[in-house]
Amino acid sequence: MPGFVVEYHRRSGEWSVQEFPGPDGHRDALLERLKREDARVDDDVEIVSLNSDSFETVRRTHARYFAGHELQRS
Repeated sequence: MPGFVVEYHRRSGEWSVQEFPGPDGHRDALLERLKREDARVDDDVEIVSLNSDSFETVRRTHARYFAGHELQRS
């Protein structure tokens, strides 16, 4: 099942998401979340891994993470 890692800044509402497709995507997303949590320097940044059939479902079921603006990665 696909997995997703969401980084959500509680104060600003900004967010970013990375998808991990494929049958092991949920596992890959969990490992990435743990890696990012170890490197996190801002306690206002929430990092979660979510498993779902699609990003659209994640946006619907976890809407609070997506109310703000998406951070554009360069």
